[in-house]
Amino acid sequence: MATDVVMPQMGESIAEGTIVRWIKKVGDNVDRDEPLFEISTDKVDAEIPSPAAGVLSEIRVKEGETVAVNSVVAVIGGAAAQPSAPAAQAPAPVVAEPPAPAKAAEPPRPQPQGDGASSAAPTPSPTSAPARVAPAAPTGVSAASSTEDAIRQRSSPLVRKIAKEHDVDISHLTGTGIAGRVTKNDILAYVAREGQAGREGQERQVGQEGRERQVGQEARERQVGREAQVSGGAKSARPAGPTIERPTFKPGANTEVVPMSVMRKRIAEHMVMSRRTSAHVHSVFEVNFSRVAHIRELKKAEYQRAGASLTYMSFIVKAAIDALRHVPVVNASVDGDSVVFHKDVHVGIAVALDWGLIVPVIKNADEKNLLGLSRSVADLAGRARSKQLKPEEVQGGTFTITNPGVFGALFGMPIINQPQVAILGVGNVEKRPVVIDDAIAIRPMAYLTLGYDHRLIDGAVADQFMSHVKHSLENWDLAQP
Repeated sequence: MATDVVMPQMGESIAEGTIVRWIKKVGDNVDRDEPLFEISTDKVDAEIPSPAAGVLSEIRVKEGETVAVNSVVAVIGGAAAQPSAPAAQAPAPVVAEPPAPAKAAEPPRPQPQGDGASSAAPTPSPTSAPARVAPAAPTGVSAASSTEDAIRQRSSPLVRKIAKEHDVDISHLTGTGIAGRVTKNDILAYVAREGQAGREGQERQVGQEGRERQVGQEARERQVGREAQVSGGAKSARPAGPTIERPTFKPGANTEVVPMSVMRKRIAEHMVMSRRTSAHVHSVFEVNFSRVAHIRELKKAEYQRAGASLTYMSFIVKAAIDALRHVPVVNASVDGDSVVFHKDVHVGIAVALDWGLIVPVIKNADEKNLLGLSRSVADLAGRARSKQLKPEEVQGGTFTITNPGVFGALFGMPIINQPQVAILGVGNVEKRPVVIDDAIAIRPMAYLTLGYDHRLIDGAVADQFMSHVKHSLENWDLAQP
């Protein structure tokens, strides 16, 4: 018995998903809950398991296409099912077939008329029959044409978005998909062709505009000079600044142009929006991790028996949570002219992936002890890298911690994760010479950076928060559970 595979609902606010990669191909055997394909939404990337065991007999949505949730993307048949061709090779839908001409060939029936001269029905003859059939042909062609146009315009949201960005009318393109449906590859190829022609014309236009600007600039300089002489030198003859233009990539250059992934575009949009929204300021504190390193050695085996790994990050998260309780404005948000103080503490932990960055959230982090936080950090990071996160697990954060130090960075200047007002950056913990009681000693040290929104948080408040974090880490209570 065949089983339909549908695009899953990955969250209440998510209406569509993009097929990033098919893990299985047509004809492959699949087990129930075995990863079948990978999707990308505006919230999270995830691998989708198979709803049933059998043979992948049909793939209806190709890689790179975006479809609405609950749309059928594939079919799984039983062990004896015969695989069918992928969607790209499927025959045209039956809806595009012209209407059957049989009814048009039937002899006409007499219709009652008010005029007696036209009430008699004509007698069918070999010469009159084609006169009834002939008009049906163009009508059928028109219907088929309009149907194909409709199918072509019902492209995926991704295709429509690309078309809108480049001001392209999809109805004028000939697609390679089902019944002429315009695919992602079709629109990208068209944009590339138009872009090359446009760049050549742009280069000519830029050259002409450059010459015109130069002539205009020289004229303005002469005019400014004359005005300066008239006003006794009161006016400056400084020329206008250079015009910033988008870079152009000439044909034949040693470059490769590839479209951004869905995740990369979301990150780009979110980061640019955050820089435009918040007045970013950063404070850097140096922290001595000797006390934490000592406790890690004492408790490492105990935590391993409990199924957790006691890392520096566990201590930093706990110290930040305690500091958020003492300085609650750091756990707030800005809403127009109002300040929203969050009663719950939901801490996001930035996780670097091979294909981007994601920030899973530890909900109600202030209710967890050091062991619970250690488990949560490891669990979320592991499921983020294996694409097993749910959309709600990357939403609702009130404060974020990022760890560039894991790659060796001394410190970073992180961008605030909107709509939050602060983010903590953790540098590399490494042994360095420091002065302790007028003596030079070797201690594990690290820089912690707080990026904060100066619209709401002043420097003194940010430093109070960081001082509390520093004090907690350098004077950790061994008796703390």
